Amino acid sequence: MSRQAWVLVVIAGILAIATLIGAVVLAVRVVRTRRLLTGLGAGGKVAFYGALIYTIFPVDLLPDPIYLDDMGVLAGALIYLTRLVHQRRAAGRRLSGQPESPPEPDRARRRVP
Repeated sequence: MSRQAWVLVVIAGILAIATLIGAVVLAVRVVRTRRLLTGLGAGGKVAFYGALIYTIFPVDLLPDPIYLDDMGVLAGALIYLTRLVHQRRAAGRRLSGQPESPPEPDRARRRVP
């Protein structure tokens, strides 16, 4: 192989690893929203489980070394779940997995010696 071919192979490998890391990071963020699923309704559950199943399932729109489609599905699910959480908070409904009442910003906290 020529030097240029090796450079292209190395660049392709680095890009494949970078997209894999990006997909894993997005998957971890989506999994962390699992504790809020009971308060998000059926749409939130479908987005959560659908994104995870699509990421794990071996049949994709793009071949597996290219994780851009998986990253797109995970990012879309994360955006959708985030919007659902903000809508529920704006409506004043408490989501499961959250504390009973938010801390009051006006109260001064005492330091413990």
